[in-house]
Amino acid sequence: MKFVDEAFIDIAAGDGGNGCVSFRHEKYKEFGGPNGGDGGRGGHVWAVADPNLNTLVDYRYARRHAAAGGEHGMGSDMFGAMGGDITLKMPVGTIITDAETGEVLYELLQPGEKIMIAKGGDGGFGNMRFKSSINRAPRQKTPGWPGEKKSLKLELKVLADVGLLGMPNAGKSTLISAVSNARPKIADYPFTTLHPNLGVVRVGPEQSFVIADVPGLIEGAAEGAGLGHQFLRHLQRTRLLLHVVDIAPFDEGVDPVAQAKAIVAELKKYDAALYDKPRWLVLNKLDMVPTEERAARVKDFVKRFKYKGPVFEISALTREGCEPLIRAVYQHIRAQQIAEQPPAEIVDPRFASSDNP
Repeated sequence: MKFVDEAFIDIAAGDGGNGCVSFRHEKYKEFGGPNGGDGGRGGHVWAVADPNLNTLVDYRYARRHAAAGGEHGMGSDMFGAMGGDITLKMPVGTIITDAETGEVLYELLQPGEKIMIAKGGDGGFGNMRFKSSINRAPRQKTPGWPGEKKSLKLELKVLADVGLLGMPNAGKSTLISAVSNARPKIADYPFTTLHPNLGVVRVGPEQSFVIADVPGLIEGAAEGAGLGHQFLRHLQRTRLLLHVVDIAPFDEGVDPVAQAKAIVAELKKYDAALYDKPRWLVLNKLDMVPTEERAARVKDFVKRFKYKGPVFEISALTREGCEPLIRAVYQHIRAQQIAEQPPAEIVDPRFASSDNP
């Protein structure tokens, strides 16, 4: 299935039905009075976050979505039926924006979350609504109100705790397959990953986090070069970035430090907030470096890269060093979650409820 993380749609809620002008006509009842009913309400348009969806491909070609209008009122005190609502299923993490103004209207962040994105028009009043002691034969009615119509932009930002960042062929796909249940395509050529992949990392009983792998970045990505810039938005909701670096590049003359600095520069150009996120250094493909050279090569890289944060030396292929990495990541994420929790309410024991009189 093709991965689509952006789509434009037009939605229209149903118009309300018109009110009716009618009078009661029965034998032996000369002055029956008004009995025109109200029109029915137009259908609403709802959006619901479906955890079973991971792409907006359903909206790439089906752009127009309209709810049914309400029926008109009729005589004999009959109100018009309401128009049927429609529900649009979207992936968790979808941002709904006004396509004309760019204003963010809604965000679907919780599985099952349901919001009204277009309100149906109310039905018009029939003439029975206007009956009074001084107006016993009203001929007034009101038309139904129009339903809301909007042009929307749908943008998907996957919800992940950790994002993998790095050059093409740095080993990000191998790493996510080694530590999680994700099974992305892996090959020995650049740009193997063409769309984001999500995986759940199990650290222990009831201990897990979600990790995201996006296509690799290249120099000039902020200006549109390569594929990675199209998917950097998926890293904006993460709590931690893992900068994966190929410590043993296959091509001679390639400097891993220069590549790593280029990635950091592109990140800063794209989004300053994303650049300011916690970012750890993961030196990958350690199995391709002779054992006696590993310590010196890692020390040289960290010194020239001028990096002072956590450094992890791993081999995603052999899974060497992966276990300490995922445990440290989980502890970092858990600490952030605890810090974000609201403080517990302090109750004065003198006013605490008690079953005793």
